[in-house]
Amino acid sequence: MNKRILAALIALALAGAGWFWWHDRRQAGEKELVLHGNVDIRQISLAFDGNGRIAELRANEGDTVKAGSIVAVLDTQTLQLQAEQAQAQIEVQQQTLMKLRNGSRPQEVAQARSRLLAAQADAARAGQDLARLQGIAANTQGRGVSSQDLERAQSSLKVARAQEAEQQQALRLVELGPRKEDIGGAEAQLKALQAQLALLQHQIAQGQLKAPVDAVVRSRLLEPGDMVTPQRAVFALALARPKWVRVYVSETDLGKVKPGMSARVVTDSHPDQPVSGKVGYISSVAEFTPKAVQTEELRTTLVYEVRVQVDDDANVLRLGQPATVRFAPGE
Repeated sequence: MNKRILAALIALALAGAGWFWWHDRRQAGEKELVLHGNVDIRQISLAFDGNGRIAELRANEGDTVKAGSIVAVLDTQTLQLQAEQAQAQIEVQQQTLMKLRNGSRPQEVAQARSRLLAAQADAARAGQDLARLQGIAANTQGRGVSSQDLERAQSSLKVARAQEAEQQQALRLVELGPRKEDIGGAEAQLKALQAQLALLQHQIAQGQLKAPVDAVVRSRLLEPGDMVTPQRAVFALALARPKWVRVYVSETDLGKVKPGMSARVVTDSHPDQPVSGKVGYISSVAEFTPKAVQTEELRTTLVYEVRVQVDDDANVLRLGQPATVRFAPGE
């Protein structure tokens, strides 16, 4: 009888221990929140700023490119020729402006003075001729000189004096040099030519397509010889950082997730290599469960988007890859 009682007590004790063990395991399992989602990364559609024909592509799918590296080149020969033409025009305009700023040369001033002296001599000679004819007419009571000769001499004197005045003004202009307005106009024209050259050089520089950040080439969308526009992407780049897992949490579990909360991310391809991460974003707006969300029980319910940022230094995670996110108990 005592043995039966002892056996019953032992069986009861074992059953109680088993129940407590199962209860503790159940509570521990409930404390760990498990969510399912997909890996997401940022992407860039890389295109030229201008139009043209592709001359060279220097990257293929899967290549890792560094920030600032040249991945494609346009044919810019026409722009190069236009730039050379603009440079030649600038040099011509610089010489013109220098000529205006330096003013008249001493030889030009001396030449203008010589022309004035010649005009003064012509005017003096015309005056002497007129005076001589007038003297003859006075001595002969008008019979020794015709009126036509007197009128011709007077006209010659007027022309000579006008030419003398013209040469005087020409000498003054040569001595004063170019007008400020002319110099200002030449300077403005030089700036316009320089701006045109700078624009051409900028367009030539845009003929080199550079990677804006460190990334991986996902797609090579065009080939050498294709015409490009700013609306046609040449490459699709995937950024190595940042990388996150997009998951959705139900309203009942929403209180278990907090910003900055640590988590472990595992995939079917690397179940024994968890990637550490933390909660970086929790949506404040509820939405219906997306079809892409993988859960143990697929059903239509309101959920909240959560983004878990990961530190994937080994580059294990891939874009769109299914992933399981586990939040450690007590976090």
